[in-house]
Amino acid sequence: MKMKFKIKNEFNFRLKNNFSKKHRLKSSQKRLFIIEYFLKQDKHYSVEELYNQIKNRMPGIGYSTVYRALKLLVSRGLAAERNFEKGLTRFEPVHKEGHHNHLVCIRCGAIIEFTNPAIEKIQKKIALNYKFTVTDHKLEIYGLCQKCKKKEKYQ
Repeated sequence: MKMKFKIKNEFNFRLKNNFSKKHRLKSSQKRLFIIEYFLKQDKHYSVEELYNQIKNRMPGIGYSTVYRALKLLVSRGLAAERNFEKGLTRFEPVHKEGHHNHLVCIRCGAIIEFTNPAIEKIQKKIALNYKFTVTDHKLEIYGLCQKCKKKEKYQ
């Protein structure tokens, strides 16, 4: 228990100092709550989804506050902005493990992250064959998740 408390306090302290100094922003309890909640959940959220979850826990929070907090996390390298199918922007915490790919369900919108060294190796080989320098890449595979596939079977 003491360790979690210590980590949380250190996180809040660093967060407040970094944001206020580098971005000339006032640190607020609302912003800290949004950021902590987002980072702990480790999910892919649209602004609206995150707002709807947070407003129940912290009444009086504004949609624009959630939006600005997410954009701030992106600018600080703590979150990534992703545009999946249908033009919906989602935000995800940046992973310590590094690069990963996504399976996206076209019915329910579930997003499954995966890594595969063989895929990474093939991509590097293709780039090398074409004398192409890769600066970034993403792989998104669209289809039906296991739950939706089962539902389709029974309908």
